[in-house]
Amino acid sequence: MDPTTDNAGSSGSARSSLESLRTEISKAVVGQDPAVTGLVVALLCRGHVLLEGVPGVAKTLLVRALAASLELDTKRVQFTPDLMPSDVTGSLIYDARSTEFSFQPGPVFTNLLLADEINRTPPKTQSSLLEAMEERQVTVDGTPRPLPEPFLVAATQNPVEYEGTYPLPEAQLDRFLLKLTVPLPSRQDEINVLTRHAEGFNPRDLHAAGIRPVAGPADLEAARAAVAKTSVSPEITAYVVDIVRATRESPSLTLGVSPRGATALLSTARAWAWLTGRDYVIPDDVKALALPTLRHRVQLRPEAEMEGVTADSVINAILAHVPVPR
Repeated sequence: MDPTTDNAGSSGSARSSLESLRTEISKAVVGQDPAVTGLVVALLCRGHVLLEGVPGVAKTLLVRALAASLELDTKRVQFTPDLMPSDVTGSLIYDARSTEFSFQPGPVFTNLLLADEINRTPPKTQSSLLEAMEERQVTVDGTPRPLPEPFLVAATQNPVEYEGTYPLPEAQLDRFLLKLTVPLPSRQDEINVLTRHAEGFNPRDLHAAGIRPVAGPADLEAARAAVAKTSVSPEITAYVVDIVRATRESPSLTLGVSPRGATALLSTARAWAWLTGRDYVIPDDVKALALPTLRHRVQLRPEAEMEGVTADSVINAILAHVPVPR
């Protein structure tokens, strides 16, 4: 058998498995396809996701349904003002019988960690996730302990209620690959949600909802290998750089996108290109992922914010003005 053909078949199989995630998750979550796609892109890029939406739009259910569809372990941490770093990472526990200290792993030792309302906990506890997100390990008492693979942090925050919250610092925001907005459902989607509940749907019992694993870690590895081979032309690379540099020159922003943000945009565009069935990146792939990849990496000037300017509107204006390669 030709190994090239075998690799192409493996890539196609992985793509169809990941595409079927959307159908599977829709058995529990109605009308949040962009968020589902964003989570899959993050998994392909080994990145993390910040989910922003008002309470009750199924952010937690979305992550749980994704984990069930991928047969991955998931844990949830409710971030509160009194949460300590060791409550996330784990700690050394003294065993009186053996008279030794043993490490008790925290909830971060999982595949999909749901960090619920991450902006409700102080910066010290927020920063306990930084090493886990960046290095994929936790260091306790000088000993590094690797996290499971795959590993994704899906953190949620409420965009409306700011009382008693601690805004995420720029350094931590930059560690999130994507910031996905989870909007309120349309009228028809909300009717579908209520109809399901009237028919007995229980969001706490995903098995009863009919959600089954349709992909697994092996599919994810095959998909990541295929994404890594997705070609990027010099013109596309220059296009990404031009977009990022334009954010640094925008009069509406005090902080533009860093080189890490440019790398992130290139990675997410490659993942999106592969998901849509291509082995090369086109400008539309970059445009499709620009908002979720860049919106949390820029900072608005106070006067621009008072005039109703948003990060999304600034990025959209930049996309409209930066020349598109042909």
